[in-house]
Amino acid sequence: MTISAQNSAQHHRRNGFTLMELLIVISIMLILMLLAIPNFNRMRITAHETSAINSLQTIYKAQVQYEGNFPANGYTCSLQSLGGDMKSGTPTPTSAQLLQGDLASGIKDGYTFTITNCTKVTVNNTDQVNGYEIIAVPQAVGKTGNRGFCIDQNNEIKSDPTGGSNCTQSLQ
Repeated sequence: MTISAQNSAQHHRRNGFTLMELLIVISIMLILMLLAIPNFNRMRITAHETSAINSLQTIYKAQVQYEGNFPANGYTCSLQSLGGDMKSGTPTPTSAQLLQGDLASGIKDGYTFTITNCTKVTVNNTDQVNGYEIIAVPQAVGKTGNRGFCIDQNNEIKSDPTGGSNCTQSLQ
């Protein structure tokens, strides 16, 4: 074999990867992916929980506006009443047009929202809601969120570390 034939054979082998090199690279990529997936899930849960807290604050503000717009009713016990299409005309107590559709439907970013524990008083022969609690619970505990959250008419947000609606821990 001549020197030029040896150089071209060596040069040809250097242009590609060996099977062993490819297997090592693929193994490293798989290890990195296995490390990244749990972190991605934790980040997604944290994002959903943050969204749930922000949504509770949005609903609280909508309740304050609702009570100001419809003082004879007080607050509402229905998320749907806080929603409504802004193109449908003047806001009403059953369609106040204060929340966007996804939040008014009670489902957003892996959490389910409900208004519960409504208390009423009778003023001039009309029932007026003067207390409520808004609850946000994960649709799948451990997947869409770990904690449940609650807020009341006093704007105090508490959490349930088990993902339910027994909110006893204050958020700091």
